[in-house]
Amino acid sequence: MSGAAGGRGGTPSSAAPTTGVPGVGDRLQRRIPAVSRQVVAVYGDGKDSADATVVLYARRGPSWERVRSWRGHNGKKGWTAEHHAGDNRSPVGVFTLTDAGGVLADPGTRLPYTRSASFAAPRWWARSHWHDFDYVIAIDYNRVKGAPPDDPTRPEGEEKGGGIWLHLDHGSGTSACVSLSRAAMEQLLRTLDPDRHPVVVMGDRAALKA
Repeated sequence: MSGAAGGRGGTPSSAAPTTGVPGVGDRLQRRIPAVSRQVVAVYGDGKDSADATVVLYARRGPSWERVRSWRGHNGKKGWTAEHHAGDNRSPVGVFTLTDAGGVLADPGTRLPYTRSASFAAPRWWARSHWHDFDYVIAIDYNRVKGAPPDDPTRPEGEEKGGGIWLHLDHGSGTSACVSLSRAAMEQLLRTLDPDRHPVVVMGDRAALKA
């Protein structure tokens, strides 16, 4: 479910306190670069839950304003601070968002965008997953920034996993990615701006507050 907010037409509750992004404790807040003006916050329902709420915030002067929110999914087994390949959990942390791509044409993003049929999900996957990668935004976890999202290079080694993206939702948990509706992905792609140094802050709610 999406919720409009922020801006001059928003209510006072749409603006976060000057101390930081709502629900994010000092430990992770300090990892958000000072230059960042856009945050995609992924609030997992629980450590072992695949359900999440995703909120886009924009920095307006001293405050973080809520722009939009959506329901989504994360790793099918939940979250971990020590992600490794094949654990089916999403990594907790703060990661930059620098590159995008997908099967479909660029919908109008400012991020570098790579369109390629190579993003298409294998047809031996369940039909509900076939359009997962129509649009993707790479989460900069164990990858080379500036490379296409599907670049297989893993700077910290294969065991640490990789290929973690924001992508289209298929109605259930993922291998480690965060999934959203097509409308949500289109809005993120059209809104995220490299000049505003966007990052994703992600984890279950308890881990985010710690």
